[in-house]
Amino acid sequence: MEQLKKWRRDLHQIPELGLVEYQTASYLRSELEKMGYQWESIIDTGTLVFIDYGKEATIAFRSDIDALPIQEKNDIAYKSKNVGCMHACGHDGHMSALLGFAKRLTEISYDFTYNILLIFQPAEESPGAARLVVESGIFDKYNVKAIFGMHLMPMIDEGVIACKSGPLMAMCGELDVTIEGKGSHAGLPEEGIDSIVIASDAIHQYQTMIARRISRFSPATLNIGKIEGGSARNSVASITKLEGTLRCYDENLFHTMIGYLGNIHDGLEKAYGCQITWTCPPLYPPVINDLRLYQQFSSLIDDDYLELSEPLMLAEDFAYYQKAIPGIFFFLGTKCEEYQSGLHTETFNFHEEILEKAVHMYELLAKNIKGV
Repeated sequence: MEQLKKWRRDLHQIPELGLVEYQTASYLRSELEKMGYQWESIIDTGTLVFIDYGKEATIAFRSDIDALPIQEKNDIAYKSKNVGCMHACGHDGHMSALLGFAKRLTEISYDFTYNILLIFQPAEESPGAARLVVESGIFDKYNVKAIFGMHLMPMIDEGVIACKSGPLMAMCGELDVTIEGKGSHAGLPEEGIDSIVIASDAIHQYQTMIARRISRFSPATLNIGKIEGGSARNSVASITKLEGTLRCYDENLFHTMIGYLGNIHDGLEKAYGCQITWTCPPLYPPVINDLRLYQQFSSLIDDDYLELSEPLMLAEDFAYYQKAIPGIFFFLGTKCEEYQSGLHTETFNFHEEILEKAVHMYELLAKNIKGV
């Protein structure tokens, strides 16, 4: 436990953004070398450890390693030393748990069914480097047949493992819309084309799309989180910009909604005489847990287990792995009286003791998963 705590607190002090996690990578590689492992670089700051047990196939375990552009507000001895950057999503805990599992594997003697591949992956937050890991060909190189990942979750009680089969997390896309109207004096609105009015109409139609074009049995959300438009209170705004996110659990539905958005924008252009440019590229696919693996996974947990009744609208690039091979992504709860802050907040924190449970879960999976 003391070693897990040290790893976590060391890593918490050196957070780095995606694809520039050089200090983090150096720390991880040094610790792995101390355990006797030979590591392999992937995507520059990523690190792989292949543990060859002489088996035909391999199962993988993944941790993300990047942090967020957030200024930490926790008053703790191990506070972030990198100004404007913080491990506010628990990736320091994820790395420490996987290091703990690596250490555990050096201490036990067991006839594993599969070789093991440890993946310390950069840039989960952005741009989703799991896709780059898959495209690197390592699954073919090491004949990887299944993958497992864990995420700390402050919405779930401390120490509770939570998961479900099928959809677990959402597919997401980032919506950017620019509405170009025509400026005029507020006292002469008929001479302008009011982009703010058009934006309000667009937002109304977006929500009508969700409420009336999408089946109630296919959850979806479209949120506009930022609006910029206009220059003065007595002017008709010529340009207004919207930024939002589109999320659902089905890739076909996502592309159907993209088509609906195009129809909405075409209609607004014709109705108002404006011009609308927009994009909503898909970012991460949905996280979908393999049913057969889930049945084995859930049978390994004796207590403190929560089978989720519905998925979350959060997104995770672990989904790229699951598009390539079967996988299970699960949550480990951190919610307690002392720590109440959510993910991506400047005061997120957790008790390191829960990391022992993650290490134990990884060991159970390594010893008991069959038939992949």
